[in-house]
Amino acid sequence: MSEAAQAQAELVEEFEMFDNWMDRYQYIIDMGKALPAFPEEWKTEELKIQGCQSNVWMHCQRDGDRLHFDATSDAAIVSGLIAVLMRIFNDRPPAEIADTPPSFLEDLGLDKHLSPTRSNGLHAMLERIYQVAKAEA
Repeated sequence: MSEAAQAQAELVEEFEMFDNWMDRYQYIIDMGKALPAFPEEWKTEELKIQGCQSNVWMHCQRDGDRLHFDATSDAAIVSGLIAVLMRIFNDRPPAEIADTPPSFLEDLGLDKHLSPTRSNGLHAMLERIYQVAKAEA
């Protein structure tokens, strides 16, 4: 099992501890609060993700044979979704990222429990991660 697949499995296991979606949302928001600081100079049009209702910026750089992502949002729940994506895809080889389907979306029920605009934003962030990974692979 790849590191990314393992990270997805661990995340799904963690979410099973919560009985309801209010607790799950709070956990996602708390994850977002733990994101590393995002430099102001990276908040450019070029790094902004289109398709998100709130503002989202994502920066990527190659670190040896792995891709390192940094991202931020001005919305708490979106920052949490970024933290979920970072946990699964950050600091992984590009080929591993490209070959890891986002099974956590269905496994966690995120697609069903996010508003359509949040879901679109999550898919836009995923698309950017996959685009970068495919370009770097």
